[in-house]
Amino acid sequence: MHDRLAPGSLPPVARSRRSRQTRRPLTRRVVAITGGARGLGLAMAEAISARGAHVALGDLDADLAAAEAAKLPSGAIGLSLDVTDPRSFKTFIETVEERLGPVDALVNNAGIMVCEPFLEEPESLTRRQIEINVHGVITGMRLVIPGMQRRRTGHVINIASAAGKVGVAGEAVYVATKHAVVGLSEAVRYELLGTGVELSVVMPGLANTELASGMSAGRGVKLVEPEEVAAAVVGTLEQPRFEVYVPGSLGPLFRFAAVLPRSARDLMNRMFQTDQIATKVDKTARAMYAARASSGMPPVDPPPPPSDPEQRVMETEAS
Repeated sequence: MHDRLAPGSLPPVARSRRSRQTRRPLTRRVVAITGGARGLGLAMAEAISARGAHVALGDLDADLAAAEAAKLPSGAIGLSLDVTDPRSFKTFIETVEERLGPVDALVNNAGIMVCEPFLEEPESLTRRQIEINVHGVITGMRLVIPGMQRRRTGHVINIASAAGKVGVAGEAVYVATKHAVVGLSEAVRYELLGTGVELSVVMPGLANTELASGMSAGRGVKLVEPEEVAAAVVGTLEQPRFEVYVPGSLGPLFRFAAVLPRSARDLMNRMFQTDQIATKVDKTARAMYAARASSGMPPVDPPPPPSDPEQRVMETEAS
């Protein structure tokens, strides 16, 4: 694992691989980030704006997005965005282009994770993960890519996860959504060849954000810091490449594991306790994130659960 990196810096592996490429300065480029008011999205916004880009933070919590944008340089803005609502996403992109100019890069970062055994996960939360993690990415790409194609320039970065390359017990639907983002990105990349539009997929390990509340990254593995992911995104915007792991050491590890027999991969999972990441979770520590992820509302002190199970289901589905 890499030590914690300052915003804008690059891991040594990433630097060596891109040392021969010409950098594309971020100065005055317009970069829109979904889920930009907190966590990885905010870390990206800070690092990207520090390079001189004009950043738009889209988030369900519009007030928080505006407050965080006000702290950033280069004329950053914070706007309301519900990635599950195509009209909301369209309004977000139109407003960004009215206020900042054509979108040069879209970072599809918004996502949620539910840690529940597959057979116990409520259907409403299964659908919510798919709507945010997959359909939100699809909607964003369809909104910005046509304009980028007309201009013969642009870049879409889809934030997936290392879980998009492996199976992790206890978060099956989340894993499925991230596999979908990886596959979607690879397919669309082929369709965009020769158009001038770049497409990248960034796959971090479990990051030290609210999403990882109550979880551990496995035996001998550190949580990835948001600044590491932000640095990788900055580096990818400046020197585009398709597949980006954070930390970079995950790439060779996954490629090695892919050629092993299934029994050997199962042994590796047990050795690194990958099978416990989402199955041995501190539910109390995770309660606030789980409440916000299921409701789609900004974080608040979570209310006590309804005593009536039927009422609990109704409230979840109404969200």
